[in-house]
Amino acid sequence: MKDLVARKNILEKAYDPSDFRAIGHQMIDLLSDHLERVQVDQDHPVLPYQDPEDMLSYWQKDFSSDSDIADVFQKIVKNSISVHHPRYIGHQVAVPAFISSLAGLISDLLSNGTGVYEMGMAANAIEKIVTDLVANKIGYTNEASGVLTSGGSLANLTALLAARKAKAPTAVWENGHQEKLAVMVSEESHYCIDRAARILGLGEEGIIKVPVDKSFKINTLLLDEYLQKAQSEGLHIIAIIGCASSTATGSYDDLNTLADFAEQNDLWFHVDGAHGAGVVFSEKYKHLADGISRADSVVIDFHKMLMTPALNTGLIFKKAEDAYKTFEQKAQYLWDSQHTKEWYNSGKRTFECTKLMMSIKVYAILKTYGEEIFEQNIDTLYGLASVFAQMVKERTNFELALTPEANIINFRYINSDRKNLSTLNAAIRQTLITSGKFYIVQTRIDDELYLRTTIMNPLTKEEDLLALLDEIERIAISLD
Repeated sequence: MKDLVARKNILEKAYDPSDFRAIGHQMIDLLSDHLERVQVDQDHPVLPYQDPEDMLSYWQKDFSSDSDIADVFQKIVKNSISVHHPRYIGHQVAVPAFISSLAGLISDLLSNGTGVYEMGMAANAIEKIVTDLVANKIGYTNEASGVLTSGGSLANLTALLAARKAKAPTAVWENGHQEKLAVMVSEESHYCIDRAARILGLGEEGIIKVPVDKSFKINTLLLDEYLQKAQSEGLHIIAIIGCASSTATGSYDDLNTLADFAEQNDLWFHVDGAHGAGVVFSEKYKHLADGISRADSVVIDFHKMLMTPALNTGLIFKKAEDAYKTFEQKAQYLWDSQHTKEWYNSGKRTFECTKLMMSIKVYAILKTYGEEIFEQNIDTLYGLASVFAQMVKERTNFELALTPEANIINFRYINSDRKNLSTLNAAIRQTLITSGKFYIVQTRIDDELYLRTTIMNPLTKEEDLLALLDEIERIAISLD
């Protein structure tokens, strides 16, 4: 009986609002102190790097200890990468606006799944407002419709499902594959496109990777050749995918030419704009995605250029009916009919049923600052990338892979004899991140390793970028 009472008391404590209030105050203070430190203290590590086995051992020890939750939260912050640090210049992860993170707390606490209207009344209505705004920015008419999904990979997969539904000769959803289907895409496309095609059952031969030109854009001069070759091999092409921008280099494909090609050959035209389609909010840079309004579907990550915590992705269809057709099936316990088109039952258009209240995170930013904050963020980050590229060009010991269009810059340190450059630059990066002073990543271009920075933090300054190049030179000299 005592054990039962004790268990009941634990449950009651887990739902005690006064405990929540007390811990919440501690949490906000902890995070605020952390943010103040990383924004002003250049010596504070961006990444407190530890060996994976050491980190596992650290948390195994904590798990068996009697540390309280406030101490645990502090340890998590201390042992995590700080994306709000001005010298975080690594992966394509948004530096979340604080108001958006607070909206995330509301989402987690209310836990309203948005698949059916009753479970997510506010979130579903707000989702329509947010996706309609993005559709308008893309240049779509009021025929368009969108949904939010958990990341670009899922959004791209969903778009290709819609392409298969619209362009496959037979009803694959109902009858399975009857033909050998394929999609065309740049060889610089994100790996999730390849993965999505394989999940769809297209196999390796169903992913037609078109080579890129010297600017790492899909080579549009080769489109007809690759289409005809695929058709001669018995493949039925259903879609062509444009990158806006590519992940490795930030290059924007020629979307108008791809749209022309799609129309001429009755293909679905999809734009993977996970990283770079945010330029639709920028008067200065929206020309990079010219032609995006001609796509049948567009993916855009709010958790990249639009200041929202991961994961939060918009999938926008030029015609709303394509979204509904993709997932037509019975689910009697959720809705009465599989054929009715109800924007407020988002489960009819996505894989996800119990979906987080993603929309309120974006909405919180828009309501607090207006959509112009997205424009300012993009203009700032893309502008800094141009400045940094020029800094690289002006240093004789550095080589720029290509002039950036987006906020992604690929470069490398070069020694006098230009030997073993990939090995040297890999060692530079490892030394750099182990030091905690900066965080950058790496990529391979033409099978050569390059250092890769993605400027994601609008609080990053030119002096931070100069310091990065100085530190790389210092490390290179010590390694040589």
